Amino acid sequence: MKILFMGTPQVVIPVLEALVATRHDVIGVVTQPDAKSGRGRVVAPSPLKEFAASNGLKVLQPASLRSKKFLAEIRGLAPELITVAAYGKILPEAVLALPRLGSINVHPSLLPKYRGASPVAASLSNGDNITGVSIMLMDKGMDTGPLLAQQQEIILPDDDTGRLTNRLFRRGAQLLVMTLERWVNRTVTPVPQDHSRATVSAVLVKTDGLLDFSRTAEQLVNQIRAFRPWPGAYTTWEGRRLKILEALSLFPNTEISEENPGTVISVREDATVSAAIVTSNGLLGLRRIQLEGKRPTDCGEFLRGYPEFVGAHLPNVESS
Repeated sequence: MKILFMGTPQVVIPVLEALVATRHDVIGVVTQPDAKSGRGRVVAPSPLKEFAASNGLKVLQPASLRSKKFLAEIRGLAPELITVAAYGKILPEAVLALPRLGSINVHPSLLPKYRGASPVAASLSNGDNITGVSIMLMDKGMDTGPLLAQQQEIILPDDDTGRLTNRLFRRGAQLLVMTLERWVNRTVTPVPQDHSRATVSAVLVKTDGLLDFSRTAEQLVNQIRAFRPWPGAYTTWEGRRLKILEALSLFPNTEISEENPGTVISVREDATVSAAIVTSNGLLGLRRIQLEGKRPTDCGEFLRGYPEFVGAHLPNVESS
């Protein structure tokens, strides 16, 4: 079977790698155009593009999936199946209609929950204990097609979006390979999603990481995990952005009435936590933080350089 793969970020390399290892013929890889990255903002090929090239795969990087040139190119490749993993754009019907076996998507959530652009971050932000991966037959909607397979995945206490996304796509690669054989042999029946249970995760923006200390400590820890590595969780102190890299919830279900939410106090929880921020319920214990213009550091080291941080009143909305 001739398969055309579509994907963009580095985390989907295991999916392409699994397809290359099958008996099927991966005839090409479609990925988004090279973008600027790094401090120097230099245009460089993505790791996925480099992996494809190193395996002798044809790489297509169309600016538009609707362009006549691109459609002519993939018609020439004559794929029997398209597989998609985090490509980043909705496929037009002209593309979906090309392969005789349809187009299959690897999605890192248990659909219909968390359709859209940021399912892993949404799951962590909401404090879920279980997530999973779905193999879906694509239609013209956004993650609305019928399901071919699903597999659950337990969310671990130290998971963040980066770590969990990597694990889900590795699980998804395995599930995709097993599902492909059943799909080719017509031994799997697509199951329509229950659209009444659908939820949608939005595209993340930088300001999503802003911490509001009128929320609970547990909610804030979930937010920090959800937005690591990007866009990162932060507050402001003395006119500078202060990133909260790692934190934990202390004294949950305890009202800290002596201080207002946003107040920094001294604590002695363990060797890694020497300061905390008062929230509406419990304390946000600080493990690793980074002041704008400085390197990341553990909280104890930060306090040695900035002892006046204890007693500060951090804003619940971003300073203007």
